[in-house]
Amino acid sequence: MDLVFKALAHATRRRICDALRDRPLTTGQLAGVFPELDRCTVMQHLKVLERAGLVVVARKGRERFNHLDAMPIQQIHERWIGPHAARAASGLMGLKRALEGEGALGGIAMTNRQPAPLALKQASD
Repeated sequence: MDLVFKALAHATRRRICDALRDRPLTTGQLAGVFPELDRCTVMQHLKVLERAGLVVVARKGRERFNHLDAMPIQQIHERWIGPHAARAASGLMGLKRALEGEGALGGIAMTNRQPAPLALKQASD
């Protein structure tokens, strides 16, 4: 997992992953997406992403198609983001229940988790 974090630490590699999100691209196509980088630099970034398991290469003739493998990102989500998000969501639900139990939030009506604009205006007057 350390290799994944290291690979994603660089903004260019995150942008490459974003470019590969919808469809696989050849190395040449990726170099075209990043005109500020030469082809060798794109290939170096791809090598780091490949070592981390974020990019899988499929060769077809002379072309090298780069596919995003989202599984390492999913594993990070399951390990780090999911449990923390669940805990935060649980806390927010408790707060929502407590506030709804009071009927109103300091005299400001709540609808769809956002203060009603008229109620906000009246509260500020």
